[in-house]
Amino acid sequence: MILPGATLGMLGGGQLGRLFTRAAHELGYRVLVLDPDPHSPAGRIADGHLEAPYDDDAALQELGRQCAVVTTEFENVPAATLERLAAWCLVRPHAAAVRTTQNRIREKRFIRSLGLATAPFAVIELAADLAAAARARAVRFPALLKRAELGYDGKGQLAVGTADGLAAAFRELGEVPCVLEEKVDLACELSVVVARTADGAMLPFPVTDNAHRGGILHRSVAPAPVAPALAEAARQAAERCAEALDFVGVMAVEFFVDDAGRLLVNEIAPRTHNSGHWTLDACVTSQFEQQVRMVCGLPFGSNAQHSAAVMINLLGDLWQDGEPRWPDLLADADTKLHLYGKRTARPGRKMGHFTCVGPESGPLLARAEALFDRLRP
Repeated sequence: MILPGATLGMLGGGQLGRLFTRAAHELGYRVLVLDPDPHSPAGRIADGHLEAPYDDDAALQELGRQCAVVTTEFENVPAATLERLAAWCLVRPHAAAVRTTQNRIREKRFIRSLGLATAPFAVIELAADLAAAARARAVRFPALLKRAELGYDGKGQLAVGTADGLAAAFRELGEVPCVLEEKVDLACELSVVVARTADGAMLPFPVTDNAHRGGILHRSVAPAPVAPALAEAARQAAERCAEALDFVGVMAVEFFVDDAGRLLVNEIAPRTHNSGHWTLDACVTSQFEQQVRMVCGLPFGSNAQHSAAVMINLLGDLWQDGEPRWPDLLADADTKLHLYGKRTARPGRKMGHFTCVGPESGPLLARAEALFDRLRP
């Protein structure tokens, strides 16, 4: 076990890294962040901040020299960086797990190899693949063309109404490898955040129901108001993914549930997840404390949920006409506000979130949305 007093490394200085740093500090650890942004939210509160690119050799040597273990807050850290760090210290999760999940082509093939269902998809690596995909009719239109790498929160993807629009969409995305994915008629979207130890024990948090706007998570409700059998299937699928990746840490699996009730794996996030933020205020142990515990080889913290929760994201759009109107939100005694310390508000940028807690999620949902509506200046 890596005990309190040790220094933990964090690759990435965003809000997930900031919340990890806060949890680590509460347990008595020091945190060293590597992020090229001098104003990164995590770097501003960490014990040290290496302002350098993720492939900077001197910075990586310093991180490996000071830290007992290094983890990550986002999936686009180069896998080669994790491999290099592993020569100097523990790295959790390991490079192979991150490499699989940071590319949609590899990720979808991995999911299918486990016998889990996904939305129908076709791989588009070259312009020649466009005609082949249309002829094969593996994907019905409308569909989404998604970059295989470096896409998140709705970025790096385009809606394609018919096969005739495919070539133009591929050019607009830069003619890089892509996945063409059939649009699913959704009944709901779910996610499972699961923790896994180095010796393979797993503990999932309660299943979460999610709603998106413009490809960005807007709201999460926990526990998800779905049939127990569907929730159990989602938990088992998430654990199967974590086990097959030999994952150590905390990860999330996102699911589509189509209008026929089928559970389809959408994406795997090899890190803590936006849809697990409600655990900060409604669980005995948050996903961030659990991440600290897993990478340090500590026992699980309890995943028990003591309150129902509705979490709503606060995007930079709310700041476009001035500071959001906080009084009503802050006057609600059962609502917790979390702001991430970002200096600049931009449309679509996650600036914070709030979580309403209470005995049942049904009444909380209307209250949370009403509070959100009153925030706009």
